[in-house]
Amino acid sequence: MPSCASSNSKSDLLNLTLNQIVHSLRKRDFSCQELTLAYLNHIENLQPSLNSYITITPELALSQASIADQRLSDIQGHPDETLSLLCGVPIAIKDILCVANVRCTCGSRILENFKPSYDATAVRKLRDLGMVFLGKTNTDEFAMGSSTENSAFGVTHNPWNLERVPGGSSGGSAAAVAAHLAPVALGTDTGGSVRQPASFCGVTGIKPTYGRVSRFGLIAYGSSLDAVGVIGHNAADVALIYSSMAGYDPMDSTSIELPIPAIDLSDFPKETFKGLRIGVPKEYFIPGIQDEVETAVMESIHFMERSGAQTQSINLPHTKYAVPVYYLVAPSEASANLARYDGIRYGTRQPAESILEVFQKTRGELFGPEVKRRIMLGTYALSAGYYDAYYGQAQKVRALIQNDFREAFGSVDLIAAPVSPTTAFLIGEHTDDPLAMYLEDVFTLPANLSGIPSLAFPVGFDKLGLPIGMQLMAPHFQEALLLRVAHAYQQLTNWHTCMP
Repeated sequence: MPSCASSNSKSDLLNLTLNQIVHSLRKRDFSCQELTLAYLNHIENLQPSLNSYITITPELALSQASIADQRLSDIQGHPDETLSLLCGVPIAIKDILCVANVRCTCGSRILENFKPSYDATAVRKLRDLGMVFLGKTNTDEFAMGSSTENSAFGVTHNPWNLERVPGGSSGGSAAAVAAHLAPVALGTDTGGSVRQPASFCGVTGIKPTYGRVSRFGLIAYGSSLDAVGVIGHNAADVALIYSSMAGYDPMDSTSIELPIPAIDLSDFPKETFKGLRIGVPKEYFIPGIQDEVETAVMESIHFMERSGAQTQSINLPHTKYAVPVYYLVAPSEASANLARYDGIRYGTRQPAESILEVFQKTRGELFGPEVKRRIMLGTYALSAGYYDAYYGQAQKVRALIQNDFREAFGSVDLIAAPVSPTTAFLIGEHTDDPLAMYLEDVFTLPANLSGIPSLAFPVGFDKLGLPIGMQLMAPHFQEALLLRVAHAYQQLTNWHTCMP
């Protein structure tokens, strides 16, 4: 069983939580450059075994750290001058979000040398706050995968067991945080791609309400499903990043123009669980779920119940259709979104004699097998004569799944469930069985199809010492409730302090 600390108060720079880093930088216990160098050196040492980064940006990071040191130095003796809490704090960014003048590969050979000229809105907000960009983390190609095995730049390994996957598609971000190669990281979640790797790597990850964080500068996979999320060591760290990048963006037509409520987790109110109504869906505890996963999740639910929460069994009857619905909707949207990668406008181009041959050779040789599989599936579902039978029908069932959640939240405040049916599986275990891989997302897909927020956090370990995660789901725009409840749980337990 892994060793878990009773607190996160270790002196080593790399073992500090995000919030501890914030306070230490303000007290000038160490400089931003010292902190950044510590992370860069740790990345250099562990990158060969983990492969959690695609691109490391030491020059950019040290330049940003130097500027942050100067800004922090300038406010010494001037307490009335305000400066972002995140100034000088390092972060890793999933390589599917644009960072100006840093290559954005999306884990694909077709974008191997693509350097965007602008920041994604979420990235720009964090840059403006003075954060330090350590690099771009590994991802399944175009975020299509549940294991980070589909990257053109190699497999990412789980820091708890190098023979296991870290989950996907934000596996590089989750592995980097778990291995202390970054205190926090950005990920994206289209069908569970923040929460599932957070679960597999024993860290905390949030998928916000659809439209709560701008998608501008996020390389699209499924436009009605994609969400920019955060992975950190605990809910308090995740809350600080989420609240800093959320908000309305006129550059994103799906962005929600609503104020972001303040999320103050500095205090731990013991009454957090008192009167909280938690629904436990029967459909998420199914035959085939790993016994240790079910036990750990139910024990955590009972723990919340003993702390004052009220639990009740609920039904989400259309959950069983989530996998087929998702794998019609998402590939259909991917088929349209990935049509732009044709070797003509940008990205890598394969030499050919005609325009048609350019298309065929570029897409045929530079897209990986999983991306091709999903493009073909989506194109078929959208084709003449099949649109109504497949894509149209999937959208109707999607509405039924959304209605299930709407009805459930009429009687409960939160829904608690496993993140994945299993703990991290072996690298290569599902390579020849796409359906088995797709079923790993059976518990995370419904939140994306419904657009509701969901948070994953560690609640135990299996007999092999692999982390087990649990997720909480809330009504639209209730991220603050999710984070407060997870924070309260983490103040009473120490699963989130365990390190590989």
